[in-house]
Amino acid sequence: MARARKKVEAPPAELSMTPMIDVVFQLLIYFIVTIKPIDVITNLDVFRPAPDQSAPKDQPPPNLVRIGVYQDGYTVNDVPAKPEELDAALSKMAEIDAGQTIMITVSAFSEHGMLVRALDLCAKNGLKSLSVVSASN
Repeated sequence: MARARKKVEAPPAELSMTPMIDVVFQLLIYFIVTIKPIDVITNLDVFRPAPDQSAPKDQPPPNLVRIGVYQDGYTVNDVPAKPEELDAALSKMAEIDAGQTIMITVSAFSEHGMLVRALDLCAKNGLKSLSVVSASN
């Protein structure tokens, strides 16, 4: 009868992940440092229209009415105005030229309803060429 040998069980092999993680981080840092990103903005093609040759040279710029919507009220061309005064001013402007441009400057601290009221007054008076911009303050 043969004797059975005792099998010595070896401990399971373990693979240390620490050196692999270190190498991955070193490669990541290398690629981040050596990358040269493409500046997309400098490569944009912008084609501006050529000036109109048939337009008269001495033509004055179009009238621009500035309406301000601020936390404390309205302004018309930098003159403080109440909503009733704003309505009266817009109706006078519409009588003169209904196609003139109205630039509405809105403060971030003003109420949304004040802007809506100004837009409603413009629509009521037939002013359709509107531009709404936000104020820096």
